[in-house]
Parts: sequence; structure tokens; C-alpha cells
Amino acid sequence: MKRSRLLSRSPRLRCLLLAAACLTPLFGAETWTDKRGRTMKADLVSVGDDDAVFKLANGKRVTLAVDLFSDEDQERILDWEPTEADEADEEAKEAEGLNFDAPWPKKVSFNGDPDISTVEEDKDESRFVYESANYRFVCDVRLSKSVVKGFAVMFEATHLYCRELPLGISGGVKSDGKYQILLFEKKEDYVKAGGPPSSAGVFMGGKGVVMVPLTSLGVRPVGSGYMLDRDKASGTLIHEITHQLTPPRYYAKGAMGWFSEGIAEYLTATPYRAGNFKVGSNFDDIRAYATGYGKDDGGGRALGESVRMPALKDFFLMSYQEFTGPRANFNYGMGLVLTTYFLHLDGEGDAARLKSFLRALRAGKSGEDALKVLLDGRGYRELEEDIAKAWKRKGLDIEFDSPASGG
Repeated sequence: MKRSRLLSRSPRLRCLLLAAACLTPLFGAETWTDKRGRTMKADLVSVGDDDAVFKLANGKRVTLAVDLFSDEDQERILDWEPTEADEADEEAKEAEGLNFDAPWPKKVSFNGDPDISTVEEDKDESRFVYESANYRFVCDVRLSKSVVKGFAVMFEATHLYCRELPLGISGGVKSDGKYQILLFEKKEDYVKAGGPPSSAGVFMGGKGVVMVPLTSLGVRPVGSGYMLDRDKASGTLIHEITHQLTPPRYYAKGAMGWFSEGIAEYLTATPYRAGNFKVGSNFDDIRAYATGYGKDDGGGRALGESVRMPALKDFFLMSYQEFTGPRANFNYGMGLVLTTYFLHLDGEGDAARLKSFLRALRAGKSGEDALKVLLDGRGYRELEEDIAKAWKRKGLDIEFDSPASGG
């Protein structure tokens, strides 16, 4: 996925990060100089399209825009190639999050009271920064710690849910050790920053951040401050937070669309309240969400009880532009149906084939090469029949169009 220019567009944020980096000398590391002549010592870890990741002495990583640096250092960054040691370090870091052999959770609970720290409050710049264990919330208005604590529970619980699913959901771009959330008091400012006008929140893939208008969190002005409606629905935001934590390789062709959206829909459809996800008993809720408007009309894809699907191969390999096009609601719903099949209805119901597929993606396979692992010797037509039979037993009739070639 394309890296962000978020830092280059936000001078206050990039200066804050660079200042923090300058305060942490690293023995034996390289010296980097910005356009104003300020220096920092750090190891260069990776380079994206617009940003570079540096490792500080305390082990924390900071992501900085390449165009922050002097012309000479920009050339050094863009010419950088990882050594075998660098690649091994990144592989080890990635492997820390692999948990494919862990049991499927029955319930995921974030029971603690989020410890919120105030990092910055600058009224003149309309910049207020708060942090929880895993997240940095950058807001354009001042919020009380109690309000931040209230919505931070949902972010931390979703992080925990993603990590406890035995699917290796260990991705996400951190800035100085935190996942970044941008909060906007006014919906129009959220839209100006790139948020879709009809959305309650959005994951900006190129930037690695989730953007949210405060109204979507149930935060509203009261007098000179703000209060939180703790009963505000959180489904859309859970979806976007899941995207933020999903490894980039799970967005490769062959998984992009049906699985990358399907797994986010799966978390969205799981019953959630006050830091608790009821995972072990979520199947009926998922079915209700996919086929109707969810329980108590709490949102859903409204596929109905009888669905006509494109040929499975075509759906698996659909471009993301088409997936999110005019039939996006249908495609998201069917992504959830297929993901749920591979999680709970395929084979022994242990997601074995899906886990092998995800491992193949992590190993660099994509497209039909990765899908061969998911098919596991079956043809596409045979898999269509297996999916239709399994879901029919659950009350959902699926009819596929004529099989794609090679199936």
C-alpha cells in the first residue's frame, strides 16, 4: 500500500516527531539532517513511497516524511537497500504477531481502565494529543481525560480482538510506537481532510491512519466542554480499526476485497458492548448482519435469504475498484459470507485452509498462486458447491453464476 504524506502535510506533527528523535541519541547509528540543519541519530529500517521508518535507541520506531530531510539525506534514504540483517530483523518483528496455532477465543474483553496521558494541548494551533496504551489520538479540540477514556476502550478492545484471533492480524503502521487516530470536531473538517462525506470514519491506507469525526464516537459539545454517549454504535469504527491493524500482505490480489473487507465485517458483526466482544456465540449475529439489517436493526448488508453470486474465481480476483463500486454493499456482505465460511464452515471448522492461505500471503504469494492454497486441490466449481451446501444448512441459499474458466 502506498505510504503517506501525512507528516509532510502536518508540520506540527513532523516537528514533534523529529524533536523526539533528536532527544534520543543512538550509539553507532547514522546521523540524519533535516532542511533546517537539525540532526538526529537513528537506524534506517525501511523506506516507503513518501516516508521512511527509523529505529531509535529505546527501540521505538518513528515514521518521518522523506522531504523533511536535506537534499543529500533524501538521496541517501531513497538509495537505501535493506541488508540481510535488516530483513531478518523485520521478519522476526513480524513473526512476533503470528498466532495461527492459538485457540479460537470465546470472548475478548478489555477490562482495564485505559491509562490516558495528555501529550500536547495547544489551543492556538487547535491541536490536542492524547495517548492510550496502543493509540495516539490527535484532535482539533480539547477533550477531558474521562471522554478520551470512554472511547479509547473501543479502540483498545478492537486491538485486543484482532490480536487474539489466530489469524496473524499483526499489521499496522505505528508512529513512535502508537497507531494514529485523527479526530475532528466538525464533519466538514473531516471531509476536507479526505473523509468520505457519508462515512462515520475511514482508514486512510496510504497514510496508515484512521480519521473519525467526533460525532461518530458519540462525543458532543455541552457548554464549554464535551460529553460522551457511551451507547453510540461503533460498528463502522471497528471495521476501520481492523483495517488499520491488518497486515499489508492480506491486501494482496486474491485476498484484496473479499477477505480484507470480509474480516473487517466479521469483527463489525460480532456483538460488542463496553469493551467486550462475544466471539464464541457470534454466528447468528453475523448471519443476521449479512442477510438483513442486523439484530435490532443495528446495521447490516441486507443480502436476503437467497443470493445470486458471480463465479467464485471472478469474485476472488475482482479489482478493488470494482469491489467498492456500485455493488459495494452486496460485495461487502458476500465478503463476510465467504470469510465466515472459511473460518467456521469449511473442512473441520477450524479455519485450517484459510490459515494456510494467510501464511501463503505472508510468504509473498498472491493472486491465483495464493488461491491454490485456499482451494487445496478443489476446483472452483467444487468449492462453490461446498459453500452453497454449508450455507444452505444455515438458512442462506447461494447460487453461483456459471463457473469461471479453469474451475
